[in-house]
Amino acid sequence: MTTERIADLLALLEDEPDDALLLVTLGKEYLDAGDAAAALPHLERAVTVDPRYTVAYRYLGTALEAAGRTADADVTWERGIAVAEETGDLQAGKEMRVFLERLRARGG
Repeated sequence: MTTERIADLLALLEDEPDDALLLVTLGKEYLDAGDAAAALPHLERAVTVDPRYTVAYRYLGTALEAAGRTADADVTWERGIAVAEETGDLQAGKEMRVFLERLRARGG
């Protein structure tokens, strides 16, 4: 199912390469499939396309951590928390704070 969904999302992305929601959805599908490396370019593009889209930072940090790039995950979640505070997205901010605290507690 996930492979088929990824193929469908990639097809949609050809028509809408700057759709941040589509980029995040595709990145999340790759994460769900256990492929953080494939998720990264889509999630990185999402935060470039829409730097105020807090959910993109949440999943980008998750993908970075899964790829072993803990310092980058730390920076991404810090930035995402700041964006969440600016935009009033309290839930995303809380989630990223929890992820960041866990990462730092593990020495990441």
